[in-house]
Amino acid sequence: MAKPLLEVNGLKKYFDVHGGFLSKKVGEVKAVDDVSFTVYEGEILGIVGESGCGKSTTGKSILRLIEPTEGEVKFEGRDVTKLSDEEMRKLRRDMQIIFQDPYASLNPRHNIERIISEPLLVHGIGTKEERRKKVAELLEVVGLSSYHANRYPHQFSGGQRQRIGIARALAVNPKLVICDEPVSALDVSVQSQILNLMEDLKDEFKLTYVFIAHDLSVVKHISDRVGVMYLGRMVELAGKDALYEEPKHPYTKALLSAVPVPDPDAKADRMILEGDVPSPSNPPSGCTFHTRCPECMDICKTERPALQDVGDDHFVACHLYN
Repeated sequence: MAKPLLEVNGLKKYFDVHGGFLSKKVGEVKAVDDVSFTVYEGEILGIVGESGCGKSTTGKSILRLIEPTEGEVKFEGRDVTKLSDEEMRKLRRDMQIIFQDPYASLNPRHNIERIISEPLLVHGIGTKEERRKKVAELLEVVGLSSYHANRYPHQFSGGQRQRIGIARALAVNPKLVICDEPVSALDVSVQSQILNLMEDLKDEFKLTYVFIAHDLSVVKHISDRVGVMYLGRMVELAGKDALYEEPKHPYTKALLSAVPVPDPDAKADRMILEGDVPSPSNPPSGCTFHTRCPECMDICKTERPALQDVGDDHFVACHLYN
């Protein structure tokens, strides 16, 4: 059994809402509300959910790009939330991120060599010549050419820019990479290239991924285990085969029923959810999904279900299984 690389316990991130004449705090948006999970060395954990459910905020809170409100994040046994700025800077060598938007995440004023070598410069790795050589190697690794190093971001397509973002994340040989919807802005043909590249790099560089996405077919292709989030909370977590073949939570069932089937004659059994997603600044009491759940019971409206193991490492937060 692989040992845990990342342990997230009770992670919360609330954003204050200010309003009125004196801009006082009038409420808070519960973007991430008590999320717990473990990522083991060498695995790919997929995190899915609809827009605004807190997936990206979870990823950024783990790296402290956004400071968590509460909870602990243990990386190799050290609680990341308690580290000083200098300790955190050193730890960033082992934890990197690939951003969602390949257009916004690269500095348009810097050429590609400077963009990829910046992490090496920050951590004081290598001489100028060694850094230049490393950049050329990384460009080849991600399927670009070393002569691209002197070009600027605007001279590349979206897929090529995402490859540059991946090269930058790999520059310092990290152990954990948070992939924040790395293919959602790309064409389908380019998505498959980037996903295959990421799988190859995982084996080559012995990486561990937390792969955040809203496309269920993408997550199924690349993940070992999958966590489903709804309104800032983890509602189901299981191995990908168990989750896709036998989903337990009503929300997961609804998500999977919406995945298009590549067969025009197949009759999909669609499960349509009623109503809109509640606001994270005023989430429903009890189970946050009860306002849209077709199997809602009285207890769901008052008591919040805990994420618990229902057998074979399949975790569900639902009163149906209590």
